[in-house]
Amino acid sequence: MFSTNQVQNEHLLFSNSVSESPRRRPLRLQYTTICAPMVRYSKLPFRMLVRKYGCDLAFTPMIVSNSFVHSAKARDNEFTTCLGDRPLIVQFAANNATDLADAAELVAPWALAEHYGAYLINNAELVKDMVLQTRNRISDQKFLISIKIRIHYDIRKTVDLCQKAQQAGVSFITIHGRTLEQRKEPVNVQAIKTVKDSLNIPVFGNGDVFSLEDADKLYEQTGVNGVMSARGLLQNPALFVGYHYTPRDCVQDWLDISLNLGTHFTSFHHHLMYMLEKVMPRPERRVFNTLSSTAAVLDYLRVNYDLC
Repeated sequence: MFSTNQVQNEHLLFSNSVSESPRRRPLRLQYTTICAPMVRYSKLPFRMLVRKYGCDLAFTPMIVSNSFVHSAKARDNEFTTCLGDRPLIVQFAANNATDLADAAELVAPWALAEHYGAYLINNAELVKDMVLQTRNRISDQKFLISIKIRIHYDIRKTVDLCQKAQQAGVSFITIHGRTLEQRKEPVNVQAIKTVKDSLNIPVFGNGDVFSLEDADKLYEQTGVNGVMSARGLLQNPALFVGYHYTPRDCVQDWLDISLNLGTHFTSFHHHLMYMLEKVMPRPERRVFNTLSSTAAVLDYLRVNYDLC
């Protein structure tokens, strides 16, 4: 899982944008690069795209454990993967150990298991029990169990929670460096480092990673084993190979992947809106964002950017 990737060959941006070369260096810093779980967005087509551009690990969107266990339709709609979609973390939301263990057991033949913990961070014993029961249900150590949490205002509570999870058998922990109430405040880098230093298992850091430089800085300041990005990857899926804006080839790859997998138009279009936000001039964006069909989007990109 903790693999490294080389910087890919230089791609060109759109013809009416300033061209840029990816940041190059002999060897990438040794941390895992991760695509964060995002509601509606981190589905199979986007995961396959970011894997082409330096992402070592990807999450599914959050799946409600209870619905997943009791509804075959929910399982079909919410969990889609393929052989190339590895390593994958399936993110479950649960408020009790049984639902979580049941859901994890269902996906164990296909993927790794990850367990959402945002609103549970004030109940360390419950989190410990959820991890313990899930670990006992799936004893095969090749299936990893993790939690992804935010920090407390009192970092000692976060350390206590993480140490209890470690004792219960959690495989790794992802820390978003903000409290539940914080949104745009600066990420608490010291809190992430404190958690990392208190554990013997891998720790991933999350928060405000919009460029490769941001990822490197978070790694260097905290010593984490991996760095996660969410909004940064939405805007630029090639972030982890050093581009500051989405390169042309990445947009073409999205067209190929999403159309091949039959992506719903809303998702297909919204991803392009994010990717082109810093590439396309504002008047063009206003037109592009109002397009209402796959055919219209493809025609626009073919006429204006020689894509498709």
